[in-house]
Amino acid sequence: MIDKHDLHHEFPEYYDRIHELKTQNSHFARLFEEYHEINREILRIEEGVENTADEYFEELKKKRLLLKDKLYDIITGVQ
Repeated sequence: MIDKHDLHHEFPEYYDRIHELKTQNSHFARLFEEYHEINREILRIEEGVENTADEYFEELKKKRLLLKDKLYDIITGVQ
């Protein structure tokens, strides 16, 4: 079973805050879109739709984690 890593599943308690930031903060919206683009690519690889080198796959997962940390900091006001 493949885990869902979209932000609403990662941080369900911040659903409204995420929506607010997506509509009112262009920097957050850009990072949000980049995070989800990478997440979609990871899901395609995990589902076997795309094949790739293990190193590339690991780099994608690291990028997703870094973006998730940045987004979380913005969501919680840590910036």
